[in-house]
Amino acid sequence: MRQLPVGSYHLPVGSWQLAGYQLCCSLKTQNLRTNQLINQSTNQLINQSTMFDTWKHLIPADFSDNSRVWIYQSNRLFFMSEALEIEVMLEDFVAKWLSHGDKVKGYANLLFGQFIVLMADEETTGVSGCSTDTSVRLIKSIEEQFKVSMFDRMNLAFVIKDKVQVLPMAHLTHALENNFINADTPYFNNTVLTKKDLLNNWLIPVNQSWLAGRLKLSSAGS
Repeated sequence: MRQLPVGSYHLPVGSWQLAGYQLCCSLKTQNLRTNQLINQSTNQLINQSTMFDTWKHLIPADFSDNSRVWIYQSNRLFFMSEALEIEVMLEDFVAKWLSHGDKVKGYANLLFGQFIVLMADEETTGVSGCSTDTSVRLIKSIEEQFKVSMFDRMNLAFVIKDKVQVLPMAHLTHALENNFINADTPYFNNTVLTKKDLLNNWLIPVNQSWLAGRLKLSSAGS
C-alpha cells in the first residue's frame, strides 16, 4: 500500500499545522467550527509566496515524466470531513486499479482541497479504455456523493484575493475589464496531460496559458 502524505487536504503547510490537527480530530468530532477553521486556513495558506512549488513534493518522484495525468476540478472547496472520505475512496481506487487484469502503477490525490489528480505510469502498465472508464466512474461517484460538479470544463479556476475562485468562461472578459483578473493572475491549467506538464504548467500566470490568446493578453500584462 502506498504511503499517503498526511491528510488529503493538501495545501502548502505553514504555521497552521494540518498534521497536528488531524491527530486530535476525527470524522466523528468535526463540526461547523472545524469547517470554518479549514476555510480560514485555506485562505491564509494559499497566499504564501511558495504556493507555486510546495505542492510538487506530493507528486511521486518514481513515476515517469510521461505518466498520464487527469485533473478533475470541483466547483467548490471540499470540507475537511469530505476530503477525508475522498482520501479513502482514492486510496481504494488506486489499490484496485487494473488494466486488462494487470495492476496499474497509479496515484490519486486531492490537491488544494478542490482538484482531484489521477496519474498512471504507463511504463509499467498501459492504461486501457476500460481502466480509464473506471476512473471516470470514480469521479462521477464523488460528484453524486458530495453534490459537486467535476466535469464542467467551462468553469476555470484562478487564485484571486488569496483563494481559489472559479469563474465561468463566459465571464472572463468582464473579469479582466474590471480588474478581477489580470495577466499575472495564477490560473489552474487543467489541460495538462503528463506528469512533466503537471509539474511545470499546471499552476501558471494567465499570460502563460492558452487563455492569453483568448483574452488578447501579452506577457507584459493586460
